Formats: sequence, C-alpha cells, structure tokens
Amino acid sequence: MKIGLIAMSGVRAHDEELMKVGLTLPGFVERSKVIASLPSLSLLTIAALTPADIDVEYREIKDFAQKDSLPTDYDLVAISSLSAQISDAYQVADFYRQKKIPVVMGGLHVSSLPQEAKEHCLAVVAGEGEILWPRVMQDFINGCLQEFYIQSPNESFDLADAPMPRFELLDISKYNRLTVQTSRGCPHRCDFCASSILLTTKYKVKPVAKVIAEIRRIKELWPHPFIEFADDNSFVLRAHYKELLRALIPEDIRWFTEADISIAEDAELLQLMKQSGCKQVLIGLESPTSAGLDHVEQRRNWKQGKHEYYEKAIEEIQAHGIAVNGCFILGLDGDDQSVFDRVYQFVEKTGLFEVQITVLTPFPGTPLYQRFKQQGRLIQERAWHTCTLFDINYFPKKMSVPQLRAGMIDLSRKLYDQEFIDQRRKKFFKNIRYRYSENN
Repeated sequence: MKIGLIAMSGVRAHDEELMKVGLTLPGFVERSKVIASLPSLSLLTIAALTPADIDVEYREIKDFAQKDSLPTDYDLVAISSLSAQISDAYQVADFYRQKKIPVVMGGLHVSSLPQEAKEHCLAVVAGEGEILWPRVMQDFINGCLQEFYIQSPNESFDLADAPMPRFELLDISKYNRLTVQTSRGCPHRCDFCASSILLTTKYKVKPVAKVIAEIRRIKELWPHPFIEFADDNSFVLRAHYKELLRALIPEDIRWFTEADISIAEDAELLQLMKQSGCKQVLIGLESPTSAGLDHVEQRRNWKQGKHEYYEKAIEEIQAHGIAVNGCFILGLDGDDQSVFDRVYQFVEKTGLFEVQITVLTPFPGTPLYQRFKQQGRLIQERAWHTCTLFDINYFPKKMSVPQLRAGMIDLSRKLYDQEFIDQRRKKFFKNIRYRYSENN
C-alpha cells in the first residue's frame, strides 16, 4: 500500500496590487519566501506514525493548476492546507476522489470547519494528529475508514511521546530552513490567533532529549542547518528552556523562533539564546500604541500591560546580538490612520532589525472571526482566500477599507526602502560592538 501526503505551499497575497508592491520590497519578499520554504511538519509527523510496511510519499504543490503533475498510484491521500489555500486543497481532494482514491484532510482550518471539509473528502481529522492518525491507519488497514476523527475535550497529546518526524522524505535542497517543534500552545489568548491554541488548551513542551535527537537527525541530512522552532511562543517555561539551550550549544546550529517580549527580562536566557545559535526572534508587538493593544490579549490584557516596556525590551534583546523581527498588525480596533506613521516612527527609534506588517485577519475558528461575524463586519463570511495576512476582509473600526489598504502599501514602501533597512542594520551591529567593548 502507498499513501500520498500532500501539503499546499507558497501562500501569496490575493490582492494583485499588494503583490506588485510586495515584489519590489525586499522585506516583504523575504518573509514570503520563508513561509513558502517551510515543509509541513504535521505531515512529516504523521508519516512517522504510519505503519512501516506502508510506503509513504511527501509532496508539496502551490495550487490546483499543478494537478497534472500529481501521481495517482496512491491507496490513500492525506492533505493539509492553510486557510488561504483551502480552496485549492479541496480541488485536489476532489481530483483524487474522482479517481476513486480515498482522501483524508486535516490541519487547523479543517479542524475549525470539519463539516465544510467533509464535502470534499472521505474522512476528516479534527485535532492533534498524533492522537488521531493511528486510529485512521487502523481503520484504513481494516477497510472501514470513518467520516470524522475528532479529538475529545479530555484528550491531550503528551509531547514526551512525540515520534521522530520523517525528515528523510524531504528534498533538503529545496529549503532554507527546517522546523522542529519544542512546544505547543501559548499561555496568551489573543483574539486573532489561529495557531495551535485552537488544538490544545494547555501549554506543553517536548523533552530536551527528543528535541536534540530531532536536530541530530536533521544534521545527518544537512550538516549545518538553519532551524526554525515551530512554536507559538518559546521560552514560557524558563527552567525547561534554559536546559534546552544549554544542550543546544554543542550542536553548533543556527536557529530562529517566536516568543513574547518578556524574554528581555531574563539576561541569562538571552545569553544562552545567543550562545546556542539564535540569530533572530520574532515577537508579536502588534501595535506601537496602547489603544491598539487594548484587549488584543483576552485573559489579562497582557500585551497592553507590556507596552511601555517595548522600546527598552527591544534594545536589550538586540544588544545581545539577537535580531528582533517586530510584527505589527494594521487595522486593530484601537488604532486609527495615525498608526501607519507611528509604526514607522517606532521602527526608526528602536532600530528593529526586521519588521513584518500584516493586516488584521479573521481566521476561521478564532474569537476575532466570531466577533466580526456577530458585528456584521466581515466583507465576505467565507472568503478563506483572503486569509493571507495581507488581504483585507473586514470593515475596520477607525478607518475605511481603502484607507487601511493604502496605508499598508505606503508603509510597506517606507519600511522596506533599502536605505532605511541599511540604517537599521548599521545601528544593530554598532550597538552589539558597543556592548561588547563595554563589557570587556
């Protein structure tokens, strides 16, 4: 038997003008390439949970236009997709169904909208794949696939039991980085977040030994890899992560991850991050204004509480030689048109090494989507193709849609101007040299 694992890759803005502007902006393009170059860790993981006597093949396609290159010698097809490409994923699924090949679909979008997905496949996996895929395999082998495999509320996968992803299924030369998951979940509950918090209510970490084993497996395939830790928020459990960072030091790798601004409060953590090969950390700053941050995080209004600390925190992290990729969300309910100038001024003042701007995006399954739907603020209720982080599918509170779109384009031109980028890079390296000479 043979199973085809198909990942939809290469998310791009649907707005043609945004694409044209983006193609001339280095920062925008680089981030787009990074997204497109990441393999599906979830599919590599379920490949590891597939019985050894079943042949497994991993493929990535950008859209349904590539259907002519799809093999049809599969006994089962499993498809994973982000919301932005789910329409193409459904067409791929329909293609295989027409060939009488059973299709299973999973991932965040499918987990949020299992009934929608069921219209295009034989079986839907809604929840953590490590729990559900073995059940799928057992039923597939027995010839009795069920329509839905849904994780129950009292089930939670322990990352101590995580299998080794099948990295060997990849053509390593196609990627500029590979992913390793060290944690799942996030203690914050941001209303726009469409990440693993939709799959788990708990923040959980993978044992240090397992993380190191995965990195060593990657190094067998790629001697000097660049690793992205596929976490929603690394370093939440400080003692655990300091143990991990110490174990990473002798591995001699370069890595990148996502975290929150609180890492700046722990000098020992920052030092260990630098020593273990951290080149950049992505931090969701969301807005340069306190009003913009109000109730973005639903539990304790945590991000607004950290607002006054933003500038000092960025300075501290970057002084350790760790570049900060500061992420801003344009069109938050608390921000008006002045936010575009304020983002630019904030970036200029702090010297952020890298900047990512996105537009507020109502992903399915998020509190934001439900709120906008109830308020009648969605332009189209099921316009999943706009879930690219750059396309607009809602009515902003303090500006019009055209104003938000124009402001984003204008800000992009300013932020990704090469002279402005060079200015920030120069400041970053100058501050590192200053700190080094000061401490010696």
